[in-house]
Amino acid sequence: MVRAFVVRMPSGVRYWTVLDADLAVVGVADAFLRHVRFGRDGAELTTRAYAGAIVLFLRWCAGTGRDWVAGVEQLGLFVVWLRHAGGKRSDGVEGGEVFTGPGAVPVRGARRINAVLAAVRGLVVHAVTAGMAPGRLLPVVYELADDRDLPAPVRGQDSGLAWRLRARHRVRVPETRVDRAGDEEIVALLRACRNARDRLVVLLLARAGLRRGEAAGLRRSDVHLLLDSRPLGCEVARAHLHVVRRDNVNGAWAKSRRERTVPLDFLLVQAFDTYAFERAEVTRAQASDFVLVNMFREPVGAPMTPDAVNDLVAALCRRAGIGRAVSPHQLRHAFGSNLVDAGGSVDEVQELLGHASLASTQIYIHPDPGRLRAAVDRVPGPREQGGAGR
Repeated sequence: MVRAFVVRMPSGVRYWTVLDADLAVVGVADAFLRHVRFGRDGAELTTRAYAGAIVLFLRWCAGTGRDWVAGVEQLGLFVVWLRHAGGKRSDGVEGGEVFTGPGAVPVRGARRINAVLAAVRGLVVHAVTAGMAPGRLLPVVYELADDRDLPAPVRGQDSGLAWRLRARHRVRVPETRVDRAGDEEIVALLRACRNARDRLVVLLLARAGLRRGEAAGLRRSDVHLLLDSRPLGCEVARAHLHVVRRDNVNGAWAKSRRERTVPLDFLLVQAFDTYAFERAEVTRAQASDFVLVNMFREPVGAPMTPDAVNDLVAALCRRAGIGRAVSPHQLRHAFGSNLVDAGGSVDEVQELLGHASLASTQIYIHPDPGRLRAAVDRVPGPREQGGAGR
């Protein structure tokens, strides 16, 4: 059975690879995943996601009697399999035979299918470039397209026609509203916190828009709470923090390669101050430069992991009696949505959230029904306009 497997390098850096049924490394997959991790400075979690997607593809190839090259030439059939092949078995492994076809309820959503296809396309491009696969595979997965269907901000200032590669296989993703945490839910989570560290975690996600890996990877040297940070060698005024990409021992990872600065409001400054007093009471926590450390469970003083942030938010949801499981990313979505609702421009939201692509920011631009109603109500009626003319 093909499976994903984590590899720890002598330096301690990890990445995920793919093993075949004989527990031998699948060379073409390993070369691609090593390139993602080390050649493109990708995150360990990125290689884990890609490895899982490639495993699905290779299992489908094996189950249908194809080698992986022949499988690429039949990606349409693979899409059908992804939509309708059984989901997870009792042992937690994804896969199975297709007993139903189009018309049945899909077992995987459109976003998941597109993510798997993106990983397969990346594998194909790298294999062709490295001479590990025939060049005829590229036009199988991509078609040449112009940029006229792209939004104007994406096309840029150049009015000339540009060309790009467009994926041939993609499932339409229904347009939905951003799945954000509600303001009432955020308040409930804060009330459910029993200590200053947990309140700081919630606020870093919901009021600073950090990803869980960015919050877990924060160092104390990244946080500047002075009115003037120039004595610290920083030219940014007022309270803020820096999101910096590093290889951290706790597996935390900033997704963007580019460092960004996030201003902090009075709630976060107060939360940092309160947490500093709480942390000062824990002797074993003093040596760590990580902001968020274990305070109440072993190993005390060790940096919190991204998974621990997930566990904390899930526990707070249960304690607060919230009717659904709010995720850390939904708290981040709340920050983005609130920025737009407060009149923030697209470029401001993009910068504060650390989006590399403007397309990632576009999801926050769609106003909710309440704002649409308010916009219509602000339009003066005919009688008001006539009165203004007299």
